[in-house]
Amino acid sequence: MPFPPSLRVRPGPRRRSLLAVAPAALLVAGCSAESERPDSTGGSRPSAADRVRARAARDSRELAGRYDAVIAAHPKLARRLAPLRAETARHTEAFGGATAASPTPSGTAPSASAPASAPASASAWSAAVPAGEKEALAQLAAAEREVADRRTRALVDAPGELARLLASVAAAGAAHVYLLTEA
Repeated sequence: MPFPPSLRVRPGPRRRSLLAVAPAALLVAGCSAESERPDSTGGSRPSAADRVRARAARDSRELAGRYDAVIAAHPKLARRLAPLRAETARHTEAFGGATAASPTPSGTAPSASAPASAPASASAWSAAVPAGEKEALAQLAAAEREVADRRTRALVDAPGELARLLASVAAAGAAHVYLLTEA
């Protein structure tokens, strides 16, 4: 015998399905062929896309510096943070930026091999690293969240390919936040 239909069933999309589709809608909005044309102004000012790309590379480089500082202050976290730091360095490269040297297995960042173009190093962030591991991870997660949110906001004005890259890296940043805050 079938159960009677529930009175709570409402027609139309559910909130979960709308939340699941929203990121895809944002991605599609930034994917027009018109937005992929190079800047035809011929001026010496960088285009909006170039500025967004440079900011995203700088943000990733700074995040890598924060990872280095936390690893240097808390060597026990090196194994847990190394894959996230490596992915952050790949994000810097994807946006066309130079990456800072990755930490050594012992957890300290090498100073001689770090490129001069990388302003954010472990030493720049070392004073800001909390003494407790939990607090350091929370601070790192907050930085990742802030950068992911900034990249999500930048999607609106970014041309197609850059918008897809920003969306992908913002999603990776959100995953980093989850991995940093899980017990």
